[in-house]
Amino acid sequence: MLQKLIDHSPDLMRLRDEGFEVEVKGGYLLIHHIPYVNHSKEIKLGILVSELTLYNDKQTAKPNTHVINFMGEYPCNNDGSIIAQIKHASPNQLLFDGITINHSFSNKPANGYDDYYHKVSTYSGIISAPAKSLDKTVTEKTFKVISDESPDSVFNYWDTNSSRANIHMISSKFFGQKIAIIGLGGTGAYILDFVAKTPVQEIHLYDGDEFLLHNAFRSPGAASIEELNMRKSKPEYYKAIYSKMHKNVITHPYYINEANIEELGNLSYVFLAIDKDSVKRSIIEYLIKMNIPFFDVGLGVNIVDNSLIGTVRVTTGTSDKHDHLFNRISSGNDMDNEYATNIQIADLNALNALFAVIKWKKMCGFYQDLIKEHNSSYSINDSHLANDDFAA
Repeated sequence: MLQKLIDHSPDLMRLRDEGFEVEVKGGYLLIHHIPYVNHSKEIKLGILVSELTLYNDKQTAKPNTHVINFMGEYPCNNDGSIIAQIKHASPNQLLFDGITINHSFSNKPANGYDDYYHKVSTYSGIISAPAKSLDKTVTEKTFKVISDESPDSVFNYWDTNSSRANIHMISSKFFGQKIAIIGLGGTGAYILDFVAKTPVQEIHLYDGDEFLLHNAFRSPGAASIEELNMRKSKPEYYKAIYSKMHKNVITHPYYINEANIEELGNLSYVFLAIDKDSVKRSIIEYLIKMNIPFFDVGLGVNIVDNSLIGTVRVTTGTSDKHDHLFNRISSGNDMDNEYATNIQIADLNALNALFAVIKWKKMCGFYQDLIKEHNSSYSINDSHLANDDFAA
C-alpha cells in the first residue's frame, strides 16, 4: 500500500527520490533521520510526523493543517537556544505503538502548504539548518528505503480520519474484537454502518431474511431497483456494501437457534436487534453463560392523535450485571413486547443503533463511562432520556 501511495503521489515520490526516509504508518506520514541540535548543542536525529490527507488510497491531497509533529528533543539553534519561531506545543502524546510525538511546530505560509513535499522540506530545512552549520556532513537525505512492515489492516484503505484527529491510539482499543450483529432490520443495519468504521477484527452478520423493498426505507444508504430484484439475503446484501471498506465482514444468512447457538461462543460483543422474544431469551442466557457482553435494542412506536410517539431503548448485559435484563426485555409472548411494533422509521432506527454503539464504545474505553448504566430509554415526545440499572 505504501509503494502505491508513493508511486501515485508526486509530492511523496519527490521526497523519496531526493533521499528523504519516507514511511506511512497508522495514517500518518513519518520522515525519519531529521538532524537537529539539542539544548546541549549536540547533533541528534528526530522524526517528523504529519497528518496525512488523501484523495483515495493511492494519492495525497493538500495537507489539512500547517502544523507538524516531532519525535525528539526540542530543536535548537547552533548556540543551544530553542528555535522559537516555530514553537507550538509539547504534548508528549502517544499516537500508537512506538510513536510518541514530543513536540508540534507551527510555520504557516500565506496560502498553506501546496503538498507534503512543500510541508516536509520547509520544516526539515528549518530544523536541520543549525545542525548542518555545525557539521557539513550532516544530512536528512540518506536515500534509505523504509519498508512497509505495518501489520495488515482490517480496512481496505488507511483510516486517515483517526490520524487527523490524533485518536489512533484510542481507536486501537477495538483491535482484535469479534463483533456479531444478530438481526439486520433497520436498527441492526445502522449498527453495522457504525461498527464497520472501527478497526474491529471481524464483523459477523446473522439474519435469515431477504433484503426487500420495505427494508430500503429504514436502512442506511440507497438500494437500486436492480439490487432489490436480486433478493439477496440481508447478510450478503450488506457485505457487498461494507466489504468495500472493512475486509472481515462475515455472513451467516440464517437465524440463530439451539442447533447453531454455539457459533457465538468466541465473540467479544454481540448486538441483538431482533423482535422474537422466545429466540432472544435463549441467546441472552447463552451469552451470559459464556461471559460475552451484549446490547439489546428496542424501538416501540405508536400512533396517537395522528402523530407518532414512542421509546428507543438499549439494554446492556454482562455476566456481572444481568439481574435487570428480563425486567427490561420482554421474554414472553412476542405480541406483548411494546418494542416489537411494526412501525419503524429510519431516523429512529439510526438513533437506536447510535445509543447501542456508543454504549459499546464506552465499555471498550473509547468514550469515558462515568455512571455505567445498563439500561437507557429515550422518549420521543418529551425528549426525556432515562438511565437505569447501574453497575455496582
